[in-house]
Amino acid sequence: MRCKIIYLLAMISLLAVGCNEADDGHHVDPITLNEKIQGEWGLMNLKMVDEVAKAAKTEPSEQDLSTLFNYDNFRIKFNVNENNQPTTYEVTGNVPPLFALNGYWSLSSDFQQANGEAVRIYLYSDAEKTMKTDELRLASVPGSNEEMELHLVRVSGGIAFVSYKFKLNAIN
Repeated sequence: MRCKIIYLLAMISLLAVGCNEADDGHHVDPITLNEKIQGEWGLMNLKMVDEVAKAAKTEPSEQDLSTLFNYDNFRIKFNVNENNQPTTYEVTGNVPPLFALNGYWSLSSDFQQANGEAVRIYLYSDAEKTMKTDELRLASVPGSNEEMELHLVRVSGGIAFVSYKFKLNAIN
C-alpha cells in the first residue's frame, strides 16, 4: 500500500511539473525547398525520353545516358546565401551541356505545391534573374534518403518532344 501511495505522489508531481511549462509562442520556421536543394549533387541515373515516341506508344522511348558521354561524372551544385535564398549554380564534370553549365537559380515556390504541380527551378544567366535560360522540374524532393529527381523538358510549338530525367544523390 505504501508503494502505491509513493507511486501516486510521484505521478502527481510529474504531472504538476509538466503543467507549469509556459508556451512562449516561439516556433521554428518550416524547412524550405531552398534548404533541401542547396549543396552538391551527383548523378545516379540520367534518362532521355522521346516524348513523341512515348505518346505514340512506340518503343524504345527511353535511353539510359548515365554511362554515355561522361555523364557518370556529372555534378551540380546549388548555392544559397546566409538567408537560404538561391544564388548561383554550377555543373561540373566533362559532360555535354544539356543546359547552361553555370548561372543563377530560383524556385517557383519555397514549398511543395498542395495541388501536386511540380515546383520549377528557374535558371538564369544574370544575377538580377531577368534572363531565364532554362527551367528544371523538381519531380522528387530530397528527404531522408537525400535523393532528388529533376526533369528538363524540351518543347517546340507547345509540344514536348524530348525530356531528360536526372536522378541525383547528395554529395555533401
